[in-house]
Amino acid sequence: MIIEKWPKSSEKNLSDYKDTIPHIFHHNAVIVLANGVDAKIGSLSGNYEHFHEWKRPEEDEPGVVDMETLLKGICNKSNFLDLFENFIVFDDSSGELVKIIARNHQYLGVNRAMQAVEERRHRKGKLGVFWHTQGAGKSYSMVFFSRKVHRRLGGNFTFLILTDRDDLDTQIYKTFAGCGIVDNDKDPCRAESGDDLEKLLKQRKAYIFTLIQKFNREVAPDNPYSSRDDIIVISDEAHRTQYGLLALNMWNALPNAGYIGFTGTPLFKDDEITDALPLIL
Repeated sequence: MIIEKWPKSSEKNLSDYKDTIPHIFHHNAVIVLANGVDAKIGSLSGNYEHFHEWKRPEEDEPGVVDMETLLKGICNKSNFLDLFENFIVFDDSSGELVKIIARNHQYLGVNRAMQAVEERRHRKGKLGVFWHTQGAGKSYSMVFFSRKVHRRLGGNFTFLILTDRDDLDTQIYKTFAGCGIVDNDKDPCRAESGDDLEKLLKQRKAYIFTLIQKFNREVAPDNPYSSRDDIIVISDEAHRTQYGLLALNMWNALPNAGYIGFTGTPLFKDDEITDALPLIL
């Protein structure tokens, strides 16, 4: 969709198209707004502010915000099919069904995390840190990541989504539930206590949600909750949850799990926060 005046007319043009020729969107995957120089990608249900640039085709390339970069990043065959298959979800957690398309950093970050999962034995379970700025869609990144692992790698992976606050736990659970991935009422997946967490981990659940505080019992290294190597711990706010006694209990409980951290706190090679993530980095 070519927009001559940028950006004020873009939302009006899109709205007009929806009203006058809605059938062109019946089989729509993504929408690209462009003016020949700049471009943004978004979904049918998104307002203009929910459209985003595609800044780089690969993580190690310099960022350039223009239409050419977006086209190179999403319009070659393999990338587009990957985006279509693994990076579009529908979420009704807000009470209204919306279509969510991954942003550039989510697409690149999830695919790098996928590679880490494939190499998890060589990496000894240290899957790295997925860094986000505030409002960058961290919960959706978790959804994209876990769904792609299940879809592409198969097996019986269990994702343990770990936070340190009730409100964060509820927020992330609601995102997964809104995307139709979990339903705690039909298939319990939210640990109610330390004992309940141990029981859930001894089952082959696809998803478990818990607070780090529920690893509240000392665990002997020779008596773990599970020795499986297809458990992946997604640690939200990893700079707060991956050190101390509770973290030690978790590591002893899940000695062969893979650990990936999600955080909005910048990490540097030699600072105290980074040193506190020994099982992730």
